[in-house]
Amino acid sequence: MPTTLPVPIEFSLPEGWRPAPPDEVGAPGVAFVVLHPQPDAGFTANITIDGDFWPDEAMPADVADEAVQRLREIAESVAVTSRGELGSGAEPGLVQRLTLSAVTGGARRDLVQAQVYLAMLDPGSSHKRAVIRLILTSTAAQEGSVVGDFQEFLRTVRPDTRAGA
Repeated sequence: MPTTLPVPIEFSLPEGWRPAPPDEVGAPGVAFVVLHPQPDAGFTANITIDGDFWPDEAMPADVADEAVQRLREIAESVAVTSRGELGSGAEPGLVQRLTLSAVTGGARRDLVQAQVYLAMLDPGSSHKRAVIRLILTSTAAQEGSVVGDFQEFLRTVRPDTRAGA
């Protein structure tokens, strides 16, 4: 069953990308999945969105390190190739790029992930921070053709201020 996000957000999909039910595409536990229209060698590039409340003492790098560790438990190899901070002190964020080898759809694949962690204050309690994680996963060969769509998508992500109205 898909999860809900800890804070409501709004966004626009990149042209041609289509939403898919998380459970039906093998992504249980995420709130939203978007699929690229053109698979590469049997793998469909995808954007997933999930989130949780962030412990007050946790820094963006701590949350990102935990995600890398979880990937290492299921992938053959995982490497963080770049990482940078973004945002402000009250709502910090982090972006990182990973390369990994994993078996998906019965085949070993070299994949790339762009992971973005955005901290947002809970509209119901200014003392609670939520982290929204947005991840683009693609084959290494397809990365160059989908990363621009992901950047376009990221520019549209914002808190949904209408959700509480």
